[in-house]
Amino acid sequence: MTEYEFPKSFVWGSATAAYQIEGAATEDGRGPSIWDTYSHTPGRTLNGDTGDVAADHYHRWQEDLDHIKDLGLDAYRFSISWPRVQPGGSGQFNQAGIDFYQRLVDGLLERGVKPVATMYHWDLPQELEDADGWASRETALRFRDYAAGIVEALGDRVHTWTTFNEPWCSAYLGYASGVHAPGRTSPAAALAAVHHLNLAHGLAGRVVRELAPASELSVTLNLHVIRPASDSAADHDAVRRIDALANRAFLGPMLDGAYPADLLADTASVTDWSFVHDGDEKLIAVPLDVLGVNYYSSTLVRAWDGVSERSSADGHGASTASPWVAAHDVEFLPQPGPHTAMGWNIDPPALTELLLSLRDRYPNQPLMITENGAAFDDVVSPDGTIQDDRRIDYLHRHIGAVADAREQGADVRGYFLWSLLDNFEWGYGYDRRFGIIRVDYDTQVRTWKQSAHWYQRLAASGRLG
Repeated sequence: MTEYEFPKSFVWGSATAAYQIEGAATEDGRGPSIWDTYSHTPGRTLNGDTGDVAADHYHRWQEDLDHIKDLGLDAYRFSISWPRVQPGGSGQFNQAGIDFYQRLVDGLLERGVKPVATMYHWDLPQELEDADGWASRETALRFRDYAAGIVEALGDRVHTWTTFNEPWCSAYLGYASGVHAPGRTSPAAALAAVHHLNLAHGLAGRVVRELAPASELSVTLNLHVIRPASDSAADHDAVRRIDALANRAFLGPMLDGAYPADLLADTASVTDWSFVHDGDEKLIAVPLDVLGVNYYSSTLVRAWDGVSERSSADGHGASTASPWVAAHDVEFLPQPGPHTAMGWNIDPPALTELLLSLRDRYPNQPLMITENGAAFDDVVSPDGTIQDDRRIDYLHRHIGAVADAREQGADVRGYFLWSLLDNFEWGYGYDRRFGIIRVDYDTQVRTWKQSAHWYQRLAASGRLG
């Protein structure tokens, strides 16, 4: 794509997550989350980093909202910390936590920015994990009650309520491979978590429909673009199996109203799926105003021959356990560069491919890019500037991929850049920087990178040249 002008209605935004930026981990009644426990466990995160302070957004939120306004963004996607507003995950709500998000939402509205609130971005209250976490149906029921509490408090002032961010990561990285909190390695628990996350989405979505009918409803999925290493039938079947685990395990019940039959068959050796009760799939399939799509890189797979050393370059962190339940005979191949600092390949055409596949499968479903961005090893120049040309190129090419998809009929209505700020990057601690605004973690000083200035100009003009 050489030049494209987005319509005035196209939403330009940025995104963050509570545990990654807020800090104030033990202040004002906030309870512990699974990420507090996980990050404080030796060996779980790079350099033993934790989110205790992070970007100190809890204390600096007004400054951060001013940056959003100065960037000229239409919307801001943030997440609500469940243990900050309901410390134990059930029972009484914490008014100090509710008040923080009241101030945040009001501050956005005062600055002319639409609030997009994610109910869950991975920080399950530890008490619920102690009772089996997302492997338990009870957690989905507790999530419904939590959703009711925060929707009652913030209601229609939130433009868009997003139930979950990347439930794939919560289920498979948290319960199968153990590279995310809570760090468990049980394939059966991971599949139970898939279902209970889906069920919680449906229950919470119905709460939004009832209590905040003027708000839009969304969910955000990290949908995988999976390609076969060859044109062989075995490699194409490897794609099918990974697509079932990565994509259709969520799209099926959420948008089609049923789990795919091949997913159930592929995983029958792990579970009989008896945790799916009659009526669950109907509950899950609450109509969405917009489907959020997170995209960073593509995936290359082939059928493993069972003899050679199995490649597991799926980009999701090193572990002796696999997130790919019942797919041990599928291998994930390294891909040629260039790569980001995360080791992820840079493949903008795959984003166009993904959006067009969603156009074809769900032609009446509006879409939103809810995360896209890149970590690079930024260098601060002697004059204090950060000339992050690789990030600008990455953003330019991926937003161009969105434009290509729009020109071919994909109903993509906005783009949220990941991320507003450098932050705690989960298992990678503070070593990976995704922000367009640099955070000096010693002083908490914020500095716009050149990518922030570039994005400011794009949001103002809507013109990608």
